[in-house]
Amino acid sequence: MPSRLPRHLPILLLLLALIGVSGFGAHRVALQLGIADLQATGLHRLDLYTASLEREIGKYAFLPGTLGLERDVIALLRQPADNGLAPQVDAYLEQLNERAGTLSIYVIDVAGRVVASSNWRRADSFVGEDLSFRPYFRDAIDNGSGRFFGIGTTRGEPGYYLASTLTDETRTLGVAVIKVSLEQLEKSWTTVEAPAIVSDENGVVILSSVADWKFTTLRQLDETTRSAFDQTQQYNRRALTSLGLQELRELEHGARLVRIAKEGREMASVYPVAGRFLAQSRLLPGTPWTLTVLSHLEQVDDIAQSQAVVAVVVVALLFMLGLMANERRRHLQDRLAAREALQKAHDELERKVDERTADLSAANQLLQDEVSERIRAERTLRAAQDELVQAGKLAVIGQLSTGIAHELNQPLAALRTLSGNSVRFLERGDLDTTRSNLERIAQLADRMGQITGQLRTFARKSSGQLQAVPLCRALDNSLALLETRLAQANAEIRRDCPQPEPVALCDVNRLEQVLINLIGNALDAMDGQVAPCIELSCQCVEGKARLTVRDHGPGLADEAISHLFEAFFTTKQAGVGLGLGLTISAGIVRDFGGTLSGANHPEGGALFTLEIPLANEAMPHD
Repeated sequence: MPSRLPRHLPILLLLLALIGVSGFGAHRVALQLGIADLQATGLHRLDLYTASLEREIGKYAFLPGTLGLERDVIALLRQPADNGLAPQVDAYLEQLNERAGTLSIYVIDVAGRVVASSNWRRADSFVGEDLSFRPYFRDAIDNGSGRFFGIGTTRGEPGYYLASTLTDETRTLGVAVIKVSLEQLEKSWTTVEAPAIVSDENGVVILSSVADWKFTTLRQLDETTRSAFDQTQQYNRRALTSLGLQELRELEHGARLVRIAKEGREMASVYPVAGRFLAQSRLLPGTPWTLTVLSHLEQVDDIAQSQAVVAVVVVALLFMLGLMANERRRHLQDRLAAREALQKAHDELERKVDERTADLSAANQLLQDEVSERIRAERTLRAAQDELVQAGKLAVIGQLSTGIAHELNQPLAALRTLSGNSVRFLERGDLDTTRSNLERIAQLADRMGQITGQLRTFARKSSGQLQAVPLCRALDNSLALLETRLAQANAEIRRDCPQPEPVALCDVNRLEQVLINLIGNALDAMDGQVAPCIELSCQCVEGKARLTVRDHGPGLADEAISHLFEAFFTTKQAGVGLGLGLTISAGIVRDFGGTLSGANHPEGGALFTLEIPLANEAMPHD
């Protein structure tokens, strides 16, 4: 073993290198393709979110300017000291606010004092407040209109403020303000497939489909900025903690790979709120806001890992197939070289014989010597031919060794079971049962002798002599061999055999081997169940004998059904099975001229169906 390892070390290193390169390449390509698909989906989501936000704000954009058409509002702003008009304007704004579905509507004079408000009935009414410090008021006075997102200083209610100046023919009289709630829009975003956020010019999240992200920051705020917030009271002294968004790298078309750290308790959300995301942003027209869609990369990562695993498996299989093909090529080359050497020796011998026989008149002794040499050479040739025949036999025996070992395994286990039972029955004095067990042991020994006897013939399969076999009796023999295992598993056997019992044309030993394998697999499928049950049925259907074995286990997975009779495929744990039982069983049944199939029973569990020609149907008629 130590001498072989250095010779195989380069092959192992090459295999590891190919696996590493293929896995990395497949993962990289799958990841890039997945991110590209995710980018296309994210752009579509950006369009939808942008349109919904513009539509929501656009519904109220015209409303502040329409207050300038109301004569009472203009009259109140011309004479703020005349309180006689204030109740009428308050009532009008209250009614307008209810119809429009806004949070509040109020009118501010040029000094910044609220002269009329829709919430005039409330204890925390805006009437009389000085809002000259608010940015939307200053923007409206300077530019004619203003827009601002902030948290109300009176009720602490976040909203979007739309302000417009109210003028007469000569001067600016005041400012009309509409406060709109975007809460309904946020609620509609919570039902989509990916989270979305809207950040203002300060990097503060003002709208979010994830409630815990609202009023967090996308970047660190310095003390100067926080002091300015305290003066404008834009966020009503909120803490404004960081969202924890870390940019990993930039991609094409303005996309970015980011990571959001999981901090504190788990956030309640319909989609992941921590981990790696594809971030795609867009400026919202008419506002200093930025809309960002965050598409989680978990599914893309899973697909990329799956593709990498598939690539590794495919490369490993191709590499192994290449090694097998190379070994076969070398074997064929060795055989051809041996054949050429043998032919060369034969030609040389013929040449020498021709030379010796051409000189018969030289001497009789020389002729005898040459004849003797030719006889020895022919013996050498015959010995070499026998060597090649023996090598062929060994090759065939090597191919059959797996099947022969599998066939001997179950009889050996049965011998061990029956011999153990015989000892216990002998101790009890039950001689009849002991005699019966010994007879079965003799039968199994004969059966093993038949199997091992196949090795003494030259590359000849088992005679496979087909005969009339009563199927119910074969079924009972199989159950008897598995009696101990059935008892240990506390398994219930439901046996249904008609009378007269069907008689099939097959090999009884091989049939019992198939039945034992199917019943053993049924017990394995129900391992761990308190009361496992196996249903066995035998009947005649359309000139064939049909045997069915059904368990009450979890049934067969779709993948298992598609690979059921492939060699080395098994659903058992490593070390429990080689995946050859069903393959060998299917081959045995095919030798009978029958079929073996597996499926799931409609009421649960796996169902294996074995069909064999009936003896009276398959035998020739006179």
